[in-house]
Amino acid sequence: MNNDDQPVLPDERERIEAAGGKVINWNGSRVLGILATSRSIGDHCMKPFVISQPEINVHGRTKSDEFVVVASDGLWDVVSNSFVCEVVKSCLQGHMRRNHSDAAAILAELAMAKGSKDNISVIVIQLNNTNI
Repeated sequence: MNNDDQPVLPDERERIEAAGGKVINWNGSRVLGILATSRSIGDHCMKPFVISQPEINVHGRTKSDEFVVVASDGLWDVVSNSFVCEVVKSCLQGHMRRNHSDAAAILAELAMAKGSKDNISVIVIQLNNTNI
């Protein structure tokens, strides 16, 4: 599950506008017509409309949790959550004769092949379920 920090989301738009900014639809919703994300490290010229404070959600683990994928929007913009899960599961279950680090590389290559125009960073963390 991922929640993209995009200016099109009502709560993000409200926060941006309350800070005096504007969300402009120019090839997608963008802060001041420039940036397609509403939370970012860097982009100091966009403060106070774009903030670096992450949105954090805490979820309890279950025995069915197999892995966590941490990735930038360069992946999520072009590959669905469900397909990412299919690729990682195939790697972890040995169907692709790969492991979790190979899964991250495969996902990054897939995002490039699908024409991602943004930075692509992917980390796959395999979870140990024996101590839950």
